[in-house]
Amino acid sequence: MSSWTRWHGPAMAQLWGFCWLVVGFWRAALACPTSCKCSASRIWCSDPFPGIVAFPRLESTSADPENITEIYIANQKRLEIINEDDIEAYVGLKNLTIVDSGLKFVAHKAFLKNSNLQHINFTRNKLTVLSRKHFRHLDLSELILVGNPFTCSCDIMWIKTLQETKPSPETQDLYCLDENSKNISLANLQISHCGLPSANLAAPNLTVEEGKSITLTCSVAGDPVPNLYWDVGNLVSKHMNETSHTQGSLRITNVSSDDSGKQISCVAENLVGEDQDSVNLTVHFAPTITFLESPTSDHHWCIPFTVKGNPKPALQWFYNGAILNESKYICTKIHVTNHTEYHGCLQLDNPTHMNNGDYKLVAKNEYGKDEKQISAHFMGWPGIDDGANPNYPDVIYEDYGTAANDIGDTTNRSNEIPSTDVADKTGREHLSVYAVVVIASVVGFCLLVMLFLLKLARHSKFGMKVRYHLR
Repeated sequence: MSSWTRWHGPAMAQLWGFCWLVVGFWRAALACPTSCKCSASRIWCSDPFPGIVAFPRLESTSADPENITEIYIANQKRLEIINEDDIEAYVGLKNLTIVDSGLKFVAHKAFLKNSNLQHINFTRNKLTVLSRKHFRHLDLSELILVGNPFTCSCDIMWIKTLQETKPSPETQDLYCLDENSKNISLANLQISHCGLPSANLAAPNLTVEEGKSITLTCSVAGDPVPNLYWDVGNLVSKHMNETSHTQGSLRITNVSSDDSGKQISCVAENLVGEDQDSVNLTVHFAPTITFLESPTSDHHWCIPFTVKGNPKPALQWFYNGAILNESKYICTKIHVTNHTEYHGCLQLDNPTHMNNGDYKLVAKNEYGKDEKQISAHFMGWPGIDDGANPNYPDVIYEDYGTAANDIGDTTNRSNEIPSTDVADKTGREHLSVYAVVVIASVVGFCLLVMLFLLKLARHSKFGMKVRYHLR
């Protein structure tokens, strides 16, 4: 009984913990290839015996391959190929090093899913050729290729062009072998009929009205003859292209306003590199008020709005049907501009109950206009409870004839009477009337008191004379 208790106490818990630890190490060892060491973010294979013959892959029992950011391989003479699917699981990979190994071939799409790659080091391998197609979609800050027996051909001229256009902090001393097995410095390599291509778009400026269609044409040239393709990014409008040898066309139909400002490129690409000619699409369209809400209070009261339009629309506010006069007390403010979209507010400084009412925004350009209206309530009327849905009394408002403001304008018309001044002026007039009534009342009362005192004094003097006469 005592032994049963002993094995089911703390000692038993320690034994189970040790067993699970051993199992964990065993599973990790199975997950990491032979001659390699693995951690949650790194794989390094540097032991030449027995070595690896294929690119290291983590098994399903291991840590998530997406978390691997660095792979280091050295002294692996039997590693000759990187296939298309060898690295695709390491989508978080940033640094790839394969040095002093037997690497001879890299598949064209080997790095297709490794968009985070920044540093590649293929020093002292067996590479005789390497295509730029491997790396054209990557934003590499470092590509080291020293010590490879490249064959002198047009296929590696892109490496020379890359060094000339994007030099690294340390210049690489690269060589290739000619047909006589002679080392030629890549910097001095000259190969006929092997140069950068060119692309030329026919429309340098592209402006179109929303809903219309337009066609772009492009021609490319180069030796070797380049391929032509269109880069339209995330274009929303429907489009299709036709290509014939060195000529191409792109037709965009029912152009959307959402595509205004987007870039369209014609790209020419061959073995040596690529060239592109680009144009920005400008779409003209009528304004649309996409957002208008009741006022909010921060440092100032603000009626927020969002307006889209191109060309830039003019804005005009109306207050209870009359044109709203803008001034330093009430004015339009644009806080964010996103190409053809404007986010702002009608700003009011210390509005009172006299500013309650209906506010309408009108946006207009040469292609049309849009308008929206909201009801604003800033405070209740004096002596009346401030309800959620107040009934505003009828007030006559004057049309001051203010011209429409171009969007973003916050003009201060100091010589005109602003709408908030109307409220202040009305309040001052009421106070003036009250003051006059009060002063008149006080003066009248004082006059009555003085008359009463004078009358009382006369009666007092007459009484004294009578008493003196009787004596």
